[in-house]
Amino acid sequence: METSQRETQEKKTEADLLQLVGFNLGREEFGVDILMVQEINRMLAITQVPRAPGFVEGVINLRGRVIPIISLRKRFGLPKREHDKNTRVIVVEIETKTFGMVVDGVNEVLRLPKDTVEPPPPIVAGVGAEYISGIGKLDGKMLILLDLSKLMSEGEKETLRGMSAA
Repeated sequence: METSQRETQEKKTEADLLQLVGFNLGREEFGVDILMVQEINRMLAITQVPRAPGFVEGVINLRGRVIPIISLRKRFGLPKREHDKNTRVIVVEIETKTFGMVVDGVNEVLRLPKDTVEPPPPIVAGVGAEYISGIGKLDGKMLILLDLSKLMSEGEKETLRGMSAA
């Protein structure tokens, strides 16, 4: 009997956890749903695209696929920073659109209990407030959870779609 109670508790625990890819921009730590992440790569050569929105770095060729690359630093209005050995491109898919996000570094896959996530405060000043889906607390630190579906307007998504090719 004890075994089935433990299994039930473990199943419940799994259902009550968010699995996130943790990354940082400057001193802030962010998380995105792991199910949206296709892969994480080191920085690749980026080809600039004329007349692209300001937050778009350009495109990369990833195994024969042309993937638009956006800079979360630019998107959130953070100061420019040179890419280094920790810089990564997180390739995500949102609403059938694939693009890469340049981040300062990827930390790890995090398992965050859903009950430690609070809605964003009504008045949030700073980095990309409109893109925040919640604030998680993990090991004494705050984790900003991003809603990637709100990262771009419909027009911006269409622009990115136009930059993509298979």
